[in-house]
Amino acid sequence: MKNSSWRERLLGKARDPLSPDTKHSLALAAFLAWVGLGADGLSSSSYGPEEAFNALGTHTHLALFLAIATAITVFIVALAYNQVIELFPTGGGGYRVSTALLGPRAGLVAGSALIVDYVLTIAISVASGADAVFSLLPVSWLPYKLWAACAIVMLLLWMNLRGAKESIRFLLPIFLGFVVTHFILIVWGIFAHAQGLPALFPDTIKEVQTLSAETGWIFVVALFLKAYSLGGGTYTGIEAVSNNVERLAEPVVKTGKATMMMMAASLAFTAAGIILLYLLWDAAPVEGQTLNAVVFGSVLSEMGFTGHWLTIGLTLTLATEAGLLFVAANTGFLGGPSVLANMAADSWVPHRFRYLSSRLVTENGILLMGISALFIVLLTGGDVSLLVVLYSINVFLTFTLSLAGLTRYWIKNRRSPLHKPHWKRRVALSLLGLFITSSILVVTVVEKFFEGGWATLLITGVLIFACLGINSHYRDTRRRIAEVDDIFADQAFGSESNPPKLEPMAPTAVFVVGSSRGGGLHALLWVQRMFPDHFKNFVFINARTVDARVYGGQEALETLKMQATVSLKYFERFCNSYGLAATSKLGFGTDAIDVLETLSAEVQEEFPNAIFFVSKLVFKRENFVTKLLHNQAVTSLQQRLHLNGQQMMVLPMRID
Repeated sequence: MKNSSWRERLLGKARDPLSPDTKHSLALAAFLAWVGLGADGLSSSSYGPEEAFNALGTHTHLALFLAIATAITVFIVALAYNQVIELFPTGGGGYRVSTALLGPRAGLVAGSALIVDYVLTIAISVASGADAVFSLLPVSWLPYKLWAACAIVMLLLWMNLRGAKESIRFLLPIFLGFVVTHFILIVWGIFAHAQGLPALFPDTIKEVQTLSAETGWIFVVALFLKAYSLGGGTYTGIEAVSNNVERLAEPVVKTGKATMMMMAASLAFTAAGIILLYLLWDAAPVEGQTLNAVVFGSVLSEMGFTGHWLTIGLTLTLATEAGLLFVAANTGFLGGPSVLANMAADSWVPHRFRYLSSRLVTENGILLMGISALFIVLLTGGDVSLLVVLYSINVFLTFTLSLAGLTRYWIKNRRSPLHKPHWKRRVALSLLGLFITSSILVVTVVEKFFEGGWATLLITGVLIFACLGINSHYRDTRRRIAEVDDIFADQAFGSESNPPKLEPMAPTAVFVVGSSRGGGLHALLWVQRMFPDHFKNFVFINARTVDARVYGGQEALETLKMQATVSLKYFERFCNSYGLAATSKLGFGTDAIDVLETLSAEVQEEFPNAIFFVSKLVFKRENFVTKLLHNQAVTSLQQRLHLNGQQMMVLPMRID
């Protein structure tokens, strides 16, 4: 009780996963989803446009085309990912679409890339935010910057353990502060130099023609594509909505598309607007300042801010940028665990990553993302220049795989009555997006490989290799359990048609069973053989876990209930056919041990002379891996029942 009370004070009261009201209260409307999932993309406007603009060197007149290309690209990728939301309304995003349309191995690559990318999202966003905050503080405070960054990671971790909606609401004022200040500065900055707009396009065309005459069109195109690709970080975060569709308010597809358009519009406006400001205001690098700080300082001066007020205005603007970076870090805590949950359901990572906590969040995934990000921050010393070379490669790998899958899907289903009217338009959009993202991926890998990009690819490769090993173990274990099930598959039913009634005060055998009939029959027949004619009642209890995938939709929840009920009724009918009195109890929750403890207490009250039996998988070579991959729920349940004064026997079930 003390432990439960302590947990409630820290994280909040437990929520009922079976209550429709709970799902409704946690679902994100389009606006909150835009805040929670769109911050990653918007925060990239703090560094993406600057990286692209600086790559142009002295040929800044190309920035006009860069701004237009950036805005168009954002909408192309967003519209393409709207198709992902339509085809996969239960979430999973790049991982799910790659798995379904290109195969499990492609899905594994996409999922692994996303996990690494989300960890780096947290690390680089927090480190960049800390840099921005400490640039406004005295130099003597710099030694505390790394520890401040670590503290922020821990704060975000704690908020997300309490619930996604709680963390988003807490960060909402920061997000809105960024949107409002940057909207005002961009609009004012453009209109303040509106007199130069009519001549901007023809002057740009003339300058491009002059440059091409001097250097050749190949040089011009190559320069533009390099700048465009190096600004690719601007497009990160667009995939977050499709990864988290199951979190959205009903109807999820409509909400997802609305969120995606809000994200695309805000990102296109901000990123393209900032590039346009660089061009209109002749922004040039100043030592110790970002290009955003330079141009926003000029805009604020033009607006009438001088002296002390200019400092306050610029500080407020940069503070909202820093704050938004912390909000962007929160996207990693939302998207990463979601991808892990989907991969756990397919047995690429330990199954425990799909389980929900009492607050209905994927607690293990959140902890892994937070601890991994904390490790990266400490390992790199929070050095943004080092972190930035590790970032953005993986997201374009996922983009490319997803869009390749969509292209294949539309071509393959072009004759389907459902898709025939619009397949050409959709395959064209997917192909265009595929060309853009794959081009950015190639250029980014080439440009950043020897600067540290190899480390990202190495980490992702190691993760893929580990996932292959985990999947192989789970697959082998399932095969061996299936062999046990096959042994008992032909177990004949008896001929008794009038089973006896239950005798509550008589000796009772209670079996904890799962989805494996073989395991349940193994335990039942073992007890009958060892204690012939001793037990008069046979009770079967089952606790089904409401995990991340099941909680994503009512249909999946109903299927889970039906499968569990059918399984329990099988054991009842088997006992009845041999003249044995039998009944069953079924429970649902996010923690199977808690549910089983509750069911056991109910059974003990109804049948005071009950002894509990459960089968446990026994491996010939038990090691750290088997303990990690197979949740030792049996040991935990036995300890709890013994503490409650209940008797429980563990029956070994060797599978190798």
